[in-house]
Amino acid sequence: MTADGLSSAAPDAVDVVDVVALGESMVTFLPDRPGRLADVPVFRRGIGGAESNVVCALAAAGHSARWVGRVGADGFGQHLVERIGSYGVDTGAVRVDPARPTGIYFRTAADRATDAHEVAYYRAGSAASAMAAGNTDLAALDAGRVLHLSGITAALSPGCRELLHTLTAPREGRPVVSFDVNHRPGLWREEGDDALVLLDLARRADIVFVGTDEAEDAWGTRGGVEEVRRLLPEPRVLVVKEGPLGATVFERTDSGESSVRVPALTVDVVATVGAGDAFAAGFLSATLRGLPVRDRLRHGHLMAAAALTVPGDLAVPPARDHADRLAALDDDAWGRLRLGPGWTGAGRFTEETSTP
Repeated sequence: MTADGLSSAAPDAVDVVDVVALGESMVTFLPDRPGRLADVPVFRRGIGGAESNVVCALAAAGHSARWVGRVGADGFGQHLVERIGSYGVDTGAVRVDPARPTGIYFRTAADRATDAHEVAYYRAGSAASAMAAGNTDLAALDAGRVLHLSGITAALSPGCRELLHTLTAPREGRPVVSFDVNHRPGLWREEGDDALVLLDLARRADIVFVGTDEAEDAWGTRGGVEEVRRLLPEPRVLVVKEGPLGATVFERTDSGESSVRVPALTVDVVATVGAGDAFAAGFLSATLRGLPVRDRLRHGHLMAAAALTVPGDLAVPPARDHADRLAALDDDAWGRLRLGPGWTGAGRFTEETSTP
């Protein structure tokens, strides 16, 4: 382990990367116009998956990354592997299932937070739901400084759940485990399983991402970020997100416990899909670079702002020097920052005349 707690070693015969992620990726169909799914005549194809979103963003930001998953022996699976690989992500450990299909889903253009938002998933019995310790390249998963997982995988099947328990178990050579709770109630078939499983996995991880809203839904916490930390004292780093209000990091070091809060940016939102994954990618990128806690949070907000200003799951991240310059702003300038569509490509930003 290095001074920042990240591993610099890996199993033999497997290339070491900065971040490895395990999870299901699906082909997404995005509408060409607002409206109900029943009324949308044309959809365009994209890709989506919480864990692959994270490594695609990290690879685009200059990190080495690997995605481990399972796809069907179909055109959708082939498209996923090729598209994720086009970001510079290593897909060599992806397995093809000859008997099960690749998952797909359709969604409306409406924001996920509105009643008009609809999603139609076709993922039951998918190739990814058959992932298990016996058919997954565990050496490839261990060959990273960080192993990124999410609660979505745990909801897919008992085999997926056991795989996550295997990966998060304390053992020699285990990478730093990053876990995004990603509570999706609709994926859990047995009522009550979600709360206990997600809590156990979060307590076994080293870095945890969770929103106050999902913590309340899953575990009944209502006392804000402090109550979430009291529920999850085990992770060395706990990132508690409060949506447009900001995020707080609790970090335990040899010198004790500390917390840092950074307000979110003012963003002209196009779509919220993928913003949480982008936040995790920005935070992990800054962690891998050894940046201080405040800057880790700011890079999370900046990467989330990139995702918020595009219609799909994945966005072009800001250039590293551009993001570093914005993350270094003083608190007043950070509070006046406003980002809109195209800000990452143009390398420009605007400031409001007053703090939001």
